[in-house]
Amino acid sequence: MNTIRTYQVCNVFESSQNNWLRTKFIRRRGAHRIHVEMKFSVRDCSSIPSVPGSCKETFNLYYYEADFDSATKTFPNWMENPWVKVDTIAADESFSQVDLGGRVMKINTEVRSFGPVSRSGFYLAFQDYGGCMSLIAVRVFYRKCPRIIQNGAIFQETLSGAESTSLVAARGSCIANAEEVDVPIKLYCNGDGEWLVPIGRCMCKAGFEAVENGTVCRGKDPSGAGALQVHGVGIGCRLGPGSWELRLWRAVAWS
Repeated sequence: MNTIRTYQVCNVFESSQNNWLRTKFIRRRGAHRIHVEMKFSVRDCSSIPSVPGSCKETFNLYYYEADFDSATKTFPNWMENPWVKVDTIAADESFSQVDLGGRVMKINTEVRSFGPVSRSGFYLAFQDYGGCMSLIAVRVFYRKCPRIIQNGAIFQETLSGAESTSLVAARGSCIANAEEVDVPIKLYCNGDGEWLVPIGRCMCKAGFEAVENGTVCRGKDPSGAGALQVHGVGIGCRLGPGSWELRLWRAVAWS
């Protein structure tokens, strides 16, 4: 049987609970918006005999920005402001005494995000105020649009914006032997790390043609017989009057 290590709290018979769990300092790494995935289980208050009305089935998620690892046992203060509340987290499924007897683990997964963040890093904190719960796993991540070649241009890896609805403009650079036409070429990176709204394009220069799904501009063979590309030099053969003729040319000289 696999062992699952968790952070647990279950002081439901004691009033005025205010229990906090804080992460280590987390580097921002240039991200503008942070996503947090939480896996947890919560006990159904109604399944606990003689439980007082103060029993909760939710907890709070907070964050605190800092330029370096400065947290101590007393700083920042364990309260909202200076901590910034992200949301109150509720379980879709809670477990009961029957589930405990049958060793049934009902794990909930919730994802929240916050931003903009601008300092070097941040802490996360989880506040319990009267529940019976286990925090099983926390995953912290950010989204980015990957490097891509589209419309004849190269777009470098781009971080998503500070809001879930943000569109971050990225300028593309034409692939080798291509040039911009119409308007400057752009793509927009959305909050889910997807490229959207292409504007403009790059086309192969005269004497070159697009191959490999538009990711390469390859020189055309002036003889029409095709060419073998070797490090920018084209080598081709054609049938001349009464004999084979070997021709050698450089791609940059084609027009």
